[in-house]
Amino acid sequence: MTSLSVGNIVYELLSGNADVMAIARKVFPVVTDKAELPYVAYRRATLTQAPVKSGQGADSVVMEIHCYAATYSESVELAEAVRAALDHQQATKEGLTMRSCTLTDAVELWQDDAYVQALSFTLRV
Repeated sequence: MTSLSVGNIVYELLSGNADVMAIARKVFPVVTDKAELPYVAYRRATLTQAPVKSGQGADSVVMEIHCYAATYSESVELAEAVRAALDHQQATKEGLTMRSCTLTDAVELWQDDAYVQALSFTLRV
């Protein structure tokens, strides 16, 4: 597996986290049309390869995590749980290692009749 599959690690970390799942009904990759608030959706936004002479170096991947909720305070509470589940974590799945995961940006918005906390994490794979 390559860094294209790092979303699988993000899914495992989020859906396996008791604090996130105590708030969110479900975690979705990319997007869904059939979700009940609150929920989390994630997607790979960018991928930058850092090749080295000896072969493939570490890739840098930006993952966007969107926390949807009916109230502003619940969206922030869910975002805090997501941050705690991902920020400064390392994980391995099926031979793919996420070496680091750091929150690098966060914005708030209103979308699809929900408050949204949009978090960007930079992952080194």
